[in-house]
Amino acid sequence: MAQKVFAWLSVMSHCCCQSSSVPSPSGNCFIFYVQAGEAGCRLDHFLVRAVHEASRSVVTESVRVGLIKVDGLDRKNSYCLKAGECVAGSLFVSPAMDLLPEPIPLEIIFEDAYLLVLSKPPGLVVHPGSGNQTGTLVNGLLYHCQALAGVGDDAVRPGIVHRLDKDTSGLMVVAKEEGAHQKLVDAFKARLVDKYYLALLHGVLEQKTGRIVAAIGRHPVHRQKMAIREDGRYAATNWQVLQEFSSGFSLVRLQIETGRTHQIRVHMASMGHPVAGDIVYGGGRGKRKFPRQLLHSTQLSFLHPVTGAPLVFSAPLWSDFSLILDQLADESKQVVQECL
Repeated sequence: MAQKVFAWLSVMSHCCCQSSSVPSPSGNCFIFYVQAGEAGCRLDHFLVRAVHEASRSVVTESVRVGLIKVDGLDRKNSYCLKAGECVAGSLFVSPAMDLLPEPIPLEIIFEDAYLLVLSKPPGLVVHPGSGNQTGTLVNGLLYHCQALAGVGDDAVRPGIVHRLDKDTSGLMVVAKEEGAHQKLVDAFKARLVDKYYLALLHGVLEQKTGRIVAAIGRHPVHRQKMAIREDGRYAATNWQVLQEFSSGFSLVRLQIETGRTHQIRVHMASMGHPVAGDIVYGGGRGKRKFPRQLLHSTQLSFLHPVTGAPLVFSAPLWSDFSLILDQLADESKQVVQECL
């Protein structure tokens, strides 16, 4: 079998591997043989475990564009491997993008040699992408700390450990050093980071505390959206109602056990209580208009990736969110007075 594999591998001009069990010293090309205990494992899951320096997104893209073969054949990420099969190829490398440092104001809450924690304002995109080459959080971070440029496995998202949507405000942690980046990424994956949010929801929830467990995946039709799907990834969200308003809104504190894309927005919308101002998932209904989705990352707690010291950070609501809550509270008081 090995001879057959090396026959087709030798003509792959992009692959420089000569080892049959571990990635080459370059870290980008590799050959693995599937062991009996690994049979039945998805191709992408196998590679995430086998190629330690590769993120799930890099693995997925590498398989999708055909850089990785199974016994010389193209396979999907969901392909179930068989014992004895050879998985070989190289990792996808994103096209180079010139990231320009820009003097963007940052509200930094904590910073040391290894990481920084900041409160992201609403309306700020986290990293450059299609239509957002400049003016992002990453551009501002590079201006603040140029050493970030080489941190992480994605040149477009240096130092970024996790993300918030453009219109979601609040706490984010950013790694300033490679070792700290990997440990923080691992901590998020292992659900060792406590994450709390505040959200203004449409309606009054019947249960004032609760937990929703519903898998989330890409919407089958609208590919920019996420949806509750049986074949999605496990996702769990806890909620607690903090305040109710006479105009039909509820301020809720949420703890997410997982970190799926749009998790809170999808889960709350599935319960019939979308985040106010979230026009994608139904939060734009009614006469009252909001400037953005009213969702704020209010607290993060985790162990320092180097010292192991427990860290707890909180960030107050941004002024636009606070102003709306004050307006709703005033309206509620007026209703109470009128009823007396």
